[in-house]
Amino acid sequence: MLEPPPTSKYRGRLLRFGAALTVLTALAGYLLMQYLTAGTGGSDCAVVSADGDGEEYDFAPEQAVNAATVTAVGTARGLPERAVTIALATALQESALHNIGHGDRDSLGLFQQRPSQGWGTPRQIMDPTYAAGKFYDHLVEVPGYTRLPLTVAAQRVQRSGFPEAYARHERQAALLAAALTGRSAATLTCAGRPSATPAGGPDGVRAALVRDFGRGVLRPGGAGSGAGTAPVALSARSAGAARSGPAVPVVVSGPDGRAVTLPVSPGAPDRDRRRGWQLAHWAVANASALHLERVVYAGREWTAGTVGGRWRPLGASGARGTERGGGAVRIVTAR
Repeated sequence: MLEPPPTSKYRGRLLRFGAALTVLTALAGYLLMQYLTAGTGGSDCAVVSADGDGEEYDFAPEQAVNAATVTAVGTARGLPERAVTIALATALQESALHNIGHGDRDSLGLFQQRPSQGWGTPRQIMDPTYAAGKFYDHLVEVPGYTRLPLTVAAQRVQRSGFPEAYARHERQAALLAAALTGRSAATLTCAGRPSATPAGGPDGVRAALVRDFGRGVLRPGGAGSGAGTAPVALSARSAGAARSGPAVPVVVSGPDGRAVTLPVSPGAPDRDRRRGWQLAHWAVANASALHLERVVYAGREWTAGTVGGRWRPLGASGARGTERGGGAVRIVTAR
């Protein structure tokens, strides 16, 4: 048998070395990304356990906004809290809930979805609302996903090289899901420091609500509003930003028109109470981005800039009847 020439042997070794180097480089890049995105980037927000066991998860305002969006997209589709927990744990592992424009190969966004694998265009994937929707599209196709271990359900959507990594975020995701779906009352807080983004006032609040929840989140005509309220139409710019078509009225309370009121049935059953706390927690999670000053629901209020940003009992002075009775979520924008 003829021996291959030395140059062929050398070329083969070189090709094998190059292939191994490529794999190691990709692995190192992935691990570096996970390391760099693992931190919170400033923990101005926190979610605590409703069980009184002292468990707490601290995170940054950007992460709060993204977590609220992921949750809103899921609940707007009528999906259970378990689906939201799986989605949040996946995003915590893939991007630490930061909407990042880089990753392994062409991976992008909250869930590190790849345009080359059919998840959408780069621009679509970098839209958290779209990215969350695509994740849920695939999750609901997994048979019995609510009964599967979280790592299994997430892996069947993501097909990650590190499937067991999702498990380490399950408890944090469960705390976030309990608060952002409204099951746990007054458990999500933020300091409420305004971002560099210009405030959009009530128009900006409504646009963000429609972006995350869809048009049904607002009731046309301001049904359930109290005295002293007046319907205010969205500007064309905000309506376009919300991708919601023609503007519908938004209930704006108070003489200076800074409070968006979202009616929730007073004395409602558990489902409506959860809806109210979901909207209230969503507002607090978006407080910095939307320049919010105050959120009120069910006899409690959150105020920007207070120590710890905690919810506290609402004083009788200056409170409308719907605020005291829990009949509406009231979101007050900064001046």
